[in-house]
This record gives sequence, C-alpha cells and structure tokens, in this order.
Amino acid sequence: MPKTIEIAGRPVGENCPVYIVAEIGINHNGDIDIARKLIDTAALAGCDAVKFQKRSPELCVPPEQRNLMRETPWGIMSYLDYRYRVEFGRAEYEEIDRYCKEKKMNWFASCWDEPSIDFMTQFDLSCYKVASASLTDDAMLHKLKATGRPIVLSTGMSTMDEIRHAVSLLDRDRLLIAHTTSSYPCKNSELNLKMIPTLRNEFNCPVGYSGHELGLQTTYAAVCMGACFVERHITIDRAMWGTDQAASIEPGGFIRLVRDIRIIEMAMGDGVKKVYESEMPSRQKLRRMTSEKPHE
Repeated sequence: MPKTIEIAGRPVGENCPVYIVAEIGINHNGDIDIARKLIDTAALAGCDAVKFQKRSPELCVPPEQRNLMRETPWGIMSYLDYRYRVEFGRAEYEEIDRYCKEKKMNWFASCWDEPSIDFMTQFDLSCYKVASASLTDDAMLHKLKATGRPIVLSTGMSTMDEIRHAVSLLDRDRLLIAHTTSSYPCKNSELNLKMIPTLRNEFNCPVGYSGHELGLQTTYAAVCMGACFVERHITIDRAMWGTDQAASIEPGGFIRLVRDIRIIEMAMGDGVKKVYESEMPSRQKLRRMTSEKPHE
C-alpha cells in the first residue's frame, strides 16, 4: 500500500509536510464575496487547499424538516428554503474555480449526494471528501471511487466495522482517512487523538485529522500523533451567523495554526540521533570538564 498519495501534485503521507486544508464548508453563508475573502485568508495563512460542501437540498433535507420555520439573517423561512439560500450553484463554483486558480490554491469538496458528485465532476477536482454522514452510503462510495480521484474518508460518528466496510468499497491506492468526532464544537475529552495511529496501523494508508474543537492546541497534538493532513473550519468571524462558525478558526488563528504546524514538523526531526554542529562548543567545554574530574 502507498505511504503517500498525491493531491494536485503534492505528496501527502509519511515523511511529507502536513497538508493543511481550510474548510470553508458553508461558512460563506451563500455569499460569493465572503467565499473569496475566506480563500484570501487561507492563501495568506499558507494553506494547501480550501474545501467546500455541495448538497442537493431536496435530497439531503429529511421530509419532516423541510417545512420547519427558521429565523435567518434573510428573515423567517422554511429550513428547505434556507438550505437553498446558502447553497452555491454553477455560477458561484465557476467563480471559486477561477479565483482559486488565480490564487494558486487547490480546492475540493465533500459531496453529500450523487447528483452533487455529477455536478462537481465538471470542475476536474484533485480529490473528493466523503463526509462522515455519508460513510455508510455505499452507492455514493461506489460513485466517488469511479471518479478515479483520491478520496478522503471522514470517520466521525462511525464504528470500526462501518469504517472497515467503507474502506473495503474504495481503492486503497487512492484512499486517505480522516479521524474526526462529529460534534460542534467537540469536547476535548472526546477527540480521541490516539485513533490516528490506530487507523494508520489497521489500514496502512495516510491518516489525517479533521478537527471541530475550540482552540489550536489539540490540532498541534494531532500532528505530533502522526496526522499527515489537517482540516479545520475557517471563518471571518466566529460570531457570524451559521451552525459551523463557533467551531471555526478566525484569520489570525489560522495564520498561527499553519505557522506553528510548520515549526512542529521541523522540530520533529527524523528520529536519528546525531550531534549537531551547534552542540560542539558545549560538548568540547562540558565534556572536557567532566573528563577532568577524578574517577571515584
């Protein structure tokens, strides 16, 4: 099985720089100007990619929820109408594709239904993500496999047997697995970061981390646990309206996240013991002093 998988020409996996994804999702609130600002922020921070979510509301919203009324920034509307209001269509994704190319930023999406996969194929995405909610949707997994692109499988709210079944349906040569817990925001006690090596050892493929917690410390810990890619939600302002905003990271935080991950991976080294040139003056001075002490 491969230790690395290429996404847009960038190797992801063992002994590679951490692949950092800014999850825009629906934090754009249906506004293409906000989407561009989030892409700008991700580019400024030094992210490798941004990710969106694509749904067909008429398929993804359960019938019993469609007519529930909801207060929104655009007035009171049904939940189905709200889902249509924040969903981007072809014109917006054409602009996203154009703008990301201008910014030299890779982008991809999680598709929540089969028509959304068909929709996204027109943009020649470098990879696709399976949202945790779709891990048990065999038809979707088969359709995504047929694209021939790398697949990132998110594993929130899933049992190990469900994960094993999903993996069995996908091409292991193009599979990356994301450990995650599907609560927003997630309690630190439920992050279970030790699942990162557990998944890597069982499936022998690149394993990363999709975080929904508050703060940055535990995402750094995920990198130290061996996550070869990291995904966190990005927002202009955590106080903005939207279900994912509170568990997202603002621009300054994302800049720190990328900066500190790069420092951490540099500090991890290669595990081979060596004496550095910078240590030599201390070695010569302190070892000489030690050697001059009388032996007891």
